[in-house]
Amino acid sequence: MARSRRLPLIGFVAAALVTAGCFLPVVVPPITESGTPTPQPSGTPQPGAATAWRDCRDVPTQLVGRAAPGMTYECTTIKVPKDWAKPGGVTLDLALLRIRSRGQHDRIGSLVLNPGGPGASGIDTAVYLSFGPGFGGLPHEVTDRFDIVGFDPRGVGRSSPVRCIPDDVLDKVFGYEPDPRTQAEFDGFVTLTRSVAEGCAAKYGDDLRLYSTEQAAHDMDAIRTAVGDAKTTYLGFSYGTLLGATYAQLFPDKVRALVLDGAVDPKASAVAASEGQAKGFEQAFNNFAAWCRTAGSDCPIAPDARAAVNDVMAKARAAPVRGGDGREATAGWVFNAIVSALYTESAWKDLASAIHDLGNGQPDGVFHLADQYAQRDDQGHYSNLFDAFYTVGCADDPSTISPERIRALQSDWRRKYPLFGPNLAVTLLQCAEWKTPRDPYPTGAAKGAPPIVVVGTTGDPATPYAQTAKLATMLGVGHVLTWEGEGHTAYPNTKCITDAVDAYLIDLRVPPEGQRCPAR
Repeated sequence: MARSRRLPLIGFVAAALVTAGCFLPVVVPPITESGTPTPQPSGTPQPGAATAWRDCRDVPTQLVGRAAPGMTYECTTIKVPKDWAKPGGVTLDLALLRIRSRGQHDRIGSLVLNPGGPGASGIDTAVYLSFGPGFGGLPHEVTDRFDIVGFDPRGVGRSSPVRCIPDDVLDKVFGYEPDPRTQAEFDGFVTLTRSVAEGCAAKYGDDLRLYSTEQAAHDMDAIRTAVGDAKTTYLGFSYGTLLGATYAQLFPDKVRALVLDGAVDPKASAVAASEGQAKGFEQAFNNFAAWCRTAGSDCPIAPDARAAVNDVMAKARAAPVRGGDGREATAGWVFNAIVSALYTESAWKDLASAIHDLGNGQPDGVFHLADQYAQRDDQGHYSNLFDAFYTVGCADDPSTISPERIRALQSDWRRKYPLFGPNLAVTLLQCAEWKTPRDPYPTGAAKGAPPIVVVGTTGDPATPYAQTAKLATMLGVGHVLTWEGEGHTAYPNTKCITDAVDAYLIDLRVPPEGQRCPAR
């Protein structure tokens, strides 16, 4: 199977939304959006009530060409209130996928997954993870004891998807100058972000607030009802840690076990979170550059990767190379390719090759990395990932930041974090232009919940390691597990992390306080 790694969300709306963050990186086949059937039952007696499950091996077949050996796949759709404050009103469809091992024994219950984003498909991720440890998937010890349940959160993928950003507008956003220095360039980005916000507001109006994380956390409890579990066992990555933390605050007595990997700090302001991510990506790039100096032929841009990147970025600004599909490899596309590759150490070689090839007039590698990040297909069509990311993130974010302050941060962060800081400042404009009502998530303790495992990676660029302890402390029942590795999220990257998480999920054995796992 081909490799595709799932990525961060900076470079579009990241800065304002970094409390949401990014995706779980897993070794998977390419994502397609080829019309996966979504079952549409006639309704349910109550939100989340169990419905008929149907065989849907067509889902893995459409995504990766086949089902995983020894696994069965079933789908259903449940109805949930569009507004949980008015449960008798309009409903949304929530799509679920249940995967079972034919060798399942001593079943514990369901393991519910969220890969992050917000906007990433839990159904797609469940399929990828069902292929087992040989492909970066879940260990057999877990799939033998749990049903694996993936769901697309409200507004995402197969679950009443939000769509309000045209493909051509997304092309402009991704290709836009990542560090608009002149006032005209800056004003152009303001205009672009305003057009996105106005387009979504024109289509959905004040209902945009109903795609918030708190509403989605209520949906999670409806999923618990639908799968027949007395309590929830959950594995959330990146933004999924925020969703899981919100669920734990709202439903502490319904928690069996929660693993939150790639922790978000819910209490961080948009500015503080954005600066933390700028620092994290700058550190990750420095680590990539250090690897490059000793990687031999694997890094054709050695010995100075930063100088090579600065050189191709300058050339992209002056005379961008045109690709086979007619797109120009502007500084924006180059920047997003870099971000894409920094999500996982295994993509560093691809990044080095892409930068080298672009310097020789070949932009294919840059577009490949950037398109993986953007979920853009060969025909120039996007999934609804960024529609949902923008909608959920801005519904969650109560802050208002003036363009003048953003302009000042851009200059300040350019000095501190020269490659990533300016972009993470100016993209604060995205939610600053969002004019519809907000619905912030809670930021308190999960009183009455059992121990929750919060996993952090010391070299994580998208959800920096410092956030791990902050999330654990906020919850009051969090226990930190550390991986001294590179990239975004840790489970199941090494035996040490895998063994610790599996013991918790299966036997509720909490890792020893302060446990740290080596990179290799």
